[in-house]
Amino acid sequence: MGLRAAVTGAIALLVMATSPAAVTPAALAQSGTPLRIEQIYGPDAVTLDRPLASKWLGAGDRYTTLEKSPAVDGGVDIVRYDTASGRRSILVDARALVPPGAARPLAVADYGWSPDGRTLMVQTRAPAARRNNPIGDYWLFDLGSHTLRRLGQGLPAESLLYATFAPDGSRIAYVSGNNLYVEAVAGAGPVRLTDDGDEHILNGRSDVVYEEEFRLGKAFQWSPDSRRIAYWQFDTRGVGTFYMIRNTDGQYSQPVPQQYPKPGTTNSAVRVGVVAADAPGTTWFALQGDPRNMYVPRMDWAGNAGELLIQHENRLQNTNHVMIGDAATGAVRELMTERDDAWLLPNDEVHWLDGGKKFTWLSERDGWRHLYVVSRDGAGFDLRTPGDFDVVSVELIDEKAGQVYFIAAPDNVTQRYLYRASLTGAPRLTRLTPAAAAGTHDYDLAPGAKWAFHTFSTVDTPPVIDVVALPDHKRARVMADNPRMRALLAATPHRPTEFFKVDIGGGTVLDAWMMKPPAFDPGKKYPMLVYVYSEPAGQTVADRWGGDRYLWHMMLAQQGYLVASVDSRGAAAPRGRAWRKGIYRQVGIQASADQAAAVQRMMAERPYIDPARIGVWGWSGGGAMTLNALFRYPDLYKAGIAVAGPSNQLLYNSIYQERYMGLPDDNAAGYRDGSPINFAQNLKGDLLIVHGTGDDNVHYQNSEQLIDRLIALNKPFQMMAYPNRTHGISEGANTRLHLFTMATRYLNDHLPAGGK
Repeated sequence: MGLRAAVTGAIALLVMATSPAAVTPAALAQSGTPLRIEQIYGPDAVTLDRPLASKWLGAGDRYTTLEKSPAVDGGVDIVRYDTASGRRSILVDARALVPPGAARPLAVADYGWSPDGRTLMVQTRAPAARRNNPIGDYWLFDLGSHTLRRLGQGLPAESLLYATFAPDGSRIAYVSGNNLYVEAVAGAGPVRLTDDGDEHILNGRSDVVYEEEFRLGKAFQWSPDSRRIAYWQFDTRGVGTFYMIRNTDGQYSQPVPQQYPKPGTTNSAVRVGVVAADAPGTTWFALQGDPRNMYVPRMDWAGNAGELLIQHENRLQNTNHVMIGDAATGAVRELMTERDDAWLLPNDEVHWLDGGKKFTWLSERDGWRHLYVVSRDGAGFDLRTPGDFDVVSVELIDEKAGQVYFIAAPDNVTQRYLYRASLTGAPRLTRLTPAAAAGTHDYDLAPGAKWAFHTFSTVDTPPVIDVVALPDHKRARVMADNPRMRALLAATPHRPTEFFKVDIGGGTVLDAWMMKPPAFDPGKKYPMLVYVYSEPAGQTVADRWGGDRYLWHMMLAQQGYLVASVDSRGAAAPRGRAWRKGIYRQVGIQASADQAAAVQRMMAERPYIDPARIGVWGWSGGGAMTLNALFRYPDLYKAGIAVAGPSNQLLYNSIYQERYMGLPDDNAAGYRDGSPINFAQNLKGDLLIVHGTGDDNVHYQNSEQLIDRLIALNKPFQMMAYPNRTHGISEGANTRLHLFTMATRYLNDHLPAGGK
């Protein structure tokens, strides 16, 4: 039974706060004052109100959150709420989080609770922490004795990573100096479990590409009985070192080394093992194959304290050997093998059922991403979410109730809704998100799925965050509805964003949106700026709040631009395996062709688009797509802004590029033709290149090599390098204000605004 036929709908309507979406388009277009760039990126820009680090307690009958302390400047109170009644109490006062001898309370970056709820762990971040890397200090606060102490006494300050309570709450594991440690909550001091960690050997934490592409930063897991820890070890010796350069900190430059494997080069050697929590000595699993040409993206305890489920992928990432490993001996046996003609992503949805006899698994084996219940021998696959749709994410598995809660978008892939399916018997699927609330819904479900933190937004409506009761979706209270952002929108003229389809022929129909000037006149011709990404890792055509980028696009529309975005084939939309993986070995090639075809179709169908004023801009993969657009279709695009974009696919990391393009030796033509630098000779339009010199993801090298090529070709262009800024180009005072002021001026100069 498919999901469309099985959905029963919602029981209750979601009552939303009044928003600009409720105002008529005519009123929006005629009222208010146009936005200024300072309102979006200046020091006094309006930002979203969000509850800070809300955490469920127990079975979800209570939760905690961070709130600014009225008594301590710069401090936060940890506040407890009764979920049903909303009764509020301060659980930990900010004054209790002032370390002995200190004048100020801890700068809380995150926090967590011990399993019994009696011990609070507070995390602070070190100033030098990398964007995905929560290095810093961890502190324990005992709610009974009201004592506060720092973990890792005797270890360097601000050197701890990924501190995690054992399931029984008696100990905490963490990484320091690339070694794995445990420490008793009662306070006996750290015990080192590994002793070979150094600048090249990483225990319990991943290397840069596993962290970026497999989302594996914390590389260890406690056993269910709290007696062992399974962990990854990365040997980065032999991996190419990339040097970033800091030029702003004194008379001499400072090299910043990074072990960073690029396509076709040497990867880290990775192995996984188990160590007892009370004594050193690792039992390594006997995985076959070259550890530098195989991946272990996931490892989970297999429903007991004696075995692990290990996902072991080949370098091409199209075969996943799912194995059971014996924690005592290191012996492994293959349970099942998943294969794909293109690529496979690591499986995050492993949840053991029926006392360890079964487990859940996401697979695209029928052409759609669905949840299955698999027998422990790997032989039986029971489809639990049938239909022509994708499971976007699994939010919660409630074995006691026999239900799985997941996000899907069967009727409109630009939106997101919550569904529930049965784990046993005949498949039963129910939509829980109210049918009247079209847009994007995100959920953080409490254990037992009786309550959820729920966030709703649309492309034109800022988020509303509330607490809802399930399954009827009844609102208990609003946590944040962003009145300042709503007031900003209400005070400035704008039209609702239009979502539509673009038929580019051959049976291919793409999703798109467009923003029009408030005083739009269909009898005039307007410049159009296309916002692109269109690589396998993202989706730009989404009916959800787009933050400051949405506001900047709105400001441009107010100046007289059409702003549009199109998702090419291969974008990460829930449109099935064939849609996503049709881009295999053609990254940069097929998507740029789709983009150009979409622009041409839109011009044919919408005579108000001025063909002489077509622009394009994008960030990261969108920066590469901008370059490909300008270089491959020079007569179509007249101006572009490429931010932090890979110019040559051989310069990005091995895991991402080889996953989608194959190995360079096997797809030399694809790497060549997908890299915009190889088509720079075709540039006719105006190009602005923007990059941060401290970008540790898409290295500044990409822009330097492209600039060097353009100079050799005598091609005019403009560029802006932001010193020491990373991939997000956000560090430092006024950086974003400067960047988007420059980008706005560039468009005004090279793609003149207004209808003609």
